[in-house]
Amino acid sequence: MTDLNGKVALVTGASRGVGKGIATTLAETGATVYATGRTIAQADLEPSIRSVVCDHTDDEAVRRVFERIGDEQSRLDVLVNNAWGGYERMVENGRFTWVDPFWKQPLWRWEAMMHAGVRAALVASQHAARLMVAARSGLIVNVSQWAAQKHQGNVLYGISKAATDKLTVDAAHELREYEVTMVSLYPGLVRTENVLAAGVFDLSNSESPEFLGRAVAALAADPYGARWSGQVVVAAALAEQYGFSDVDGSRPRPVTLDDV
Repeated sequence: MTDLNGKVALVTGASRGVGKGIATTLAETGATVYATGRTIAQADLEPSIRSVVCDHTDDEAVRRVFERIGDEQSRLDVLVNNAWGGYERMVENGRFTWVDPFWKQPLWRWEAMMHAGVRAALVASQHAARLMVAARSGLIVNVSQWAAQKHQGNVLYGISKAATDKLTVDAAHELREYEVTMVSLYPGLVRTENVLAAGVFDLSNSESPEFLGRAVAALAADPYGARWSGQVVVAAALAEQYGFSDVDGSRPRPVTLDDV
């Protein structure tokens, strides 16, 4: 297991799913972990994880999170931007609207993805960068998705994920001289609570939420991790690079753009 003793991490949107898995794994590696989310108080997290209720569309609430971390730790080594919006109300008036063509998509979904997703990542990254630039060290991970590069049934989702990747590319350019790394992390099929509950997915090449945490931990522990800055990194491909496996000992096959 990667050793992150002495490191401080913040994982947003950590109440469940991918965010919870990343926060749990970082805590297991020895990092001091802060986890945020609107429902984080009800989340079943490791006792060592410092849960902070935060709606990432509320700039003042976000500012208070980073102020607390600064006051308590005087540093931040890892930020994982996992908070997202737009998955709510996939069924409206008895109809599954997620796969509707863009001209039939409800505009609230655009607002949710861009505000609770892309903008939330930008604002959190601004706060994190101020701490990291001063320390000339740090890692920012934006959880993204193949929809940024290939149509996956929802135009609005693809646009928002492409915006997330563009944030990674351009912000990494500005952070590079300060030795701060920013990457977009692509999961494969993750065995989140919702995926398992659906019961319709082929899980033969799936990943646990903790597998994403192991990818983040490997990046954070790599003294040469800056080589990834500004890039899209695929969790299963990082496993091949760094030699880690999933929690059950399996090695998920890296998904490529052709597979999606």
